[in-house]
Amino acid sequence: MARKTLALLGVLVALLVAVPAMAKPVTEAERLPLDLRRTTLVVKDMEASLKFYRDALGLKVTYDNVIRTPRSAKDDASAERSLHLVFLRANDDYIGQIGLMQYTKPVRTPRPARAGDLSPGDIVLVFNTKGLQEKFDKAKAMGVKVDEAPHPTSYPSYDGKGVINVLFSAFYDPDGHYIELNEVLDGLPMTR
Repeated sequence: MARKTLALLGVLVALLVAVPAMAKPVTEAERLPLDLRRTTLVVKDMEASLKFYRDALGLKVTYDNVIRTPRSAKDDASAERSLHLVFLRANDDYIGQIGLMQYTKPVRTPRPARAGDLSPGDIVLVFNTKGLQEKFDKAKAMGVKVDEAPHPTSYPSYDGKGVINVLFSAFYDPDGHYIELNEVLDGLPMTR
């Protein structure tokens, strides 16, 4: 129950603070001197993560490199540290990207499996999409843990007088990051 409540609150917060794909950018007067550029997730298996984010969810790879320390190292054997870093985007090349980072030298031990409900320190990644059921089915076919299958729900609109109708779903990516995949069914009205 607590997990569902937290998930629903996460969706509401995301709807209230996220700029939907069909929204206009804020005016110059409203701009802040800060952009949320990227969220980078540390992963244990880059290929499994790419199959999830790129192939199932449909994000586009914009950067894919191996980074070694020292930078002059030609391979992992001669490096002190090595990691594979991939960036993926939805609709913007500059803001809101997802980074995937896999340490290959030294190999990092995964954290213990999640104990259940979301807790302080956990993250919730919220994606708005069209064609939610197809993306959900692709993710489920990969064997990810499903928290909630797609179902309709609604939230108060920005002014609290109307509603925002959403097809909501939730699952965990291959590394246990909590993902909400939502399809806004009737736009994001400011009023009813």
